[in-house]
Amino acid sequence: MTRNIFIGFIVSVILAGCVGTTEYPYKVNTRPYTVSGKTYYPMATANGFSEKGTASWYGPVFHGKKTASGEIYNKYAHTAAHKTLPFGTKVYVTNLNNGLSTTVTINDRGPFKAGRIIDLSYSAAKDINMVGTGTAPVTIRAIGSSASTITPTSTTVRKQTSTVVQQPTVKTSGGYYVQVASFSVLDNANKVAQNLSASGYSQHVKSVDGQYKVWAGPYASHDQATSVRDKLRQTYSGAFVVSQ
Repeated sequence: MTRNIFIGFIVSVILAGCVGTTEYPYKVNTRPYTVSGKTYYPMATANGFSEKGTASWYGPVFHGKKTASGEIYNKYAHTAAHKTLPFGTKVYVTNLNNGLSTTVTINDRGPFKAGRIIDLSYSAAKDINMVGTGTAPVTIRAIGSSASTITPTSTTVRKQTSTVVQQPTVKTSGGYYVQVASFSVLDNANKVAQNLSASGYSQHVKSVDGQYKVWAGPYASHDQATSVRDKLRQTYSGAFVVSQ
């Protein structure tokens, strides 16, 4: 298997074998990061998130290396990489080819190969019988989180240097929206909102429990919102439909 690893350096395999005996203190990091010229916008919350696409897996080559969350990758643990879901998110994964399911915790970034939505650990891939095929069509659904500290880190993101003009937070109600991103820092949300506006989308920055959610819309129907979501995912891979 081959994949881009966002952070990687060799550590003791003995240490890697110990991972999984205690819960790692995941931290929520909503700062944008860039890989191969494309910028990704991590979500602050995975509430209501679901996605359908292709899963892949990574194993022995990366066993014992550090993941983007800071945890050591252990191919025997039930973990996975996703481009935008918060670290610590519990995800229910179902292989659409055979109906088998497994639950993983997001602790890494990726996969960065076009068309893939999640990179599973060896054990998780084995659970749903996709080790031999390498990839499989799946649905994924967020079912909880083990993240306990909302403290952005700076080790896995590129510093944002652009100037952002602050926009007022807008309360919205009714209809369907596409949540593009969610941030703990208002300036980051404003930047994405400005990009949406410049691309011709109606947008709102919604404040919920200290998080700033960037929404496109409203749209009159779920189908219309889904169509917009699919277009926006070309730039914001974690976009999903919400209703009010």
